[in-house]
Amino acid sequence: MHQVLQIHPTDNVSVALAPLATGEVIAVNGLSVTVLEEVPVGHKLALRDIAAGDPVRKYGFTIGHATRPIRRGEWVHSHNVATALHDKLEYRYEPSFHEPPVLTGQVPAFQGYRRGDGRVGIRNEIWIINTVGCINKQSERLAELARQQYQPQIAAGRIDGVYAFSHPYGCSQLGEDLHNTQKLLAGLVGHPNAGGVLVVGLGCENNQMADFQKILGPVDPNRVKFLVLQEVADELAVGLQLLGELIDFAGSFQPEPVPVSELTIGLKCGGSDGFSGITANPLVGAAADRLIAYGGTAILSEVPEMFGAETILMNRAKDQATFEKVVALINDFKDYFIRNGQEVYENPSPGNKDGGITTLEDKSLGCTQKGGTSIVTDVLRYGERSRVKGLNLLEGPGNDIVSCTALAAAGAQIILFTTGRGNPMGAIVPTIKVSTNGRLAQEKPHWIDFNAGKLLEGSTMEQLSGEFFQYLLAVAGKEQLTQNERNGYRDMAIFKSGVTL
Repeated sequence: MHQVLQIHPTDNVSVALAPLATGEVIAVNGLSVTVLEEVPVGHKLALRDIAAGDPVRKYGFTIGHATRPIRRGEWVHSHNVATALHDKLEYRYEPSFHEPPVLTGQVPAFQGYRRGDGRVGIRNEIWIINTVGCINKQSERLAELARQQYQPQIAAGRIDGVYAFSHPYGCSQLGEDLHNTQKLLAGLVGHPNAGGVLVVGLGCENNQMADFQKILGPVDPNRVKFLVLQEVADELAVGLQLLGELIDFAGSFQPEPVPVSELTIGLKCGGSDGFSGITANPLVGAAADRLIAYGGTAILSEVPEMFGAETILMNRAKDQATFEKVVALINDFKDYFIRNGQEVYENPSPGNKDGGITTLEDKSLGCTQKGGTSIVTDVLRYGERSRVKGLNLLEGPGNDIVSCTALAAAGAQIILFTTGRGNPMGAIVPTIKVSTNGRLAQEKPHWIDFNAGKLLEGSTMEQLSGEFFQYLLAVAGKEQLTQNERNGYRDMAIFKSGVTL
């Protein structure tokens, strides 16, 4: 294995593929570099002298500027590099994209569940969705009782399980803050992975059931049922009866072959390291491009982790109107930081820095690679459902659970989650954890589903992307379960903003 990797010919730094010791002589693309100080794995080594104030380049782009002279062979990181970004910027639409490829031959298919509204689920589950957080434990107990009482139906494969998803909101919320909660919950109620949904409320919360039903709109009464706990004497008995009716309805669905164009994937990274933009994120990007070429949909979120790479996405917007939506998405999130007195570019996290990511540009240029090279076809606000095929951008923070929940509410049946340092969490929907390096995959096999670190061990992108796409189809068709499904790790969280009482 090579000791370092220069990602782009114009880069003045390379990435250490193994720890580099002082005095080692490194050969990279015809250069001979003597290591002047220890460089941790995943971190950057200067390939040439960099003057104070000069740009530091990685991925073929500037990731910051040198805060002092950096000698060839030195370790390049936050002690001698700072972001070159500032607050809000002016943008101009300069289209830079290729027309999507046309894939010939048979479109791949998987076994899915076609719902009454035409959408397709990859699981046939029963979900309990709360309007308010103070009934979390009651709903969790109701789900556990249902799993016990209806175990024969689960064992026979008529449904894939009964799940309650807890959150702390729905009461003492006002205005946009409450509306965001309602939109997010409505997106989950409509999710096609759920063959049946029981919406449970308390009765006295701000998120009143009648108000929430207006947000939700018309529903199939066989698929969605409502229970207000304060309006019944024995809420567990009534709840179990309603769940039994939902299980009977969901059990009437049979898996059938559906084209991969019906698949929507969410794209997420968490616990990133210096290899994220080299292995896992490009691998996921290749899968997103391939899915989109077949007529499917990919959703990219984490807006603060687009800062510094946003113009790449803006110039891939399909038209001027979409470009302006991307600009609003970026600037509105910057305004959110500014309103709350936060540094817009106070990123990456301590864990990211330990893994070798130096500046937000460094992180963003790697993060956005999950979106591949496809045209940006639409921009979604928080809680909105995807409505246009292709690559969608979704308003949401970098927080792992909040972002994953927003991706699910937007319609993602599966989430591709890349990580270099590891994260055991799972989303409401199947969450494929893709490790950036082989060490993590080996040490945490109960967390990791796919090892993109093979790209550092001799596998080509063409080989591994084909293997990964087949794995994605196997998860979609329930031939494979993800580690979060095996472990029972299913988390949800709602973005909190605005005024509370």
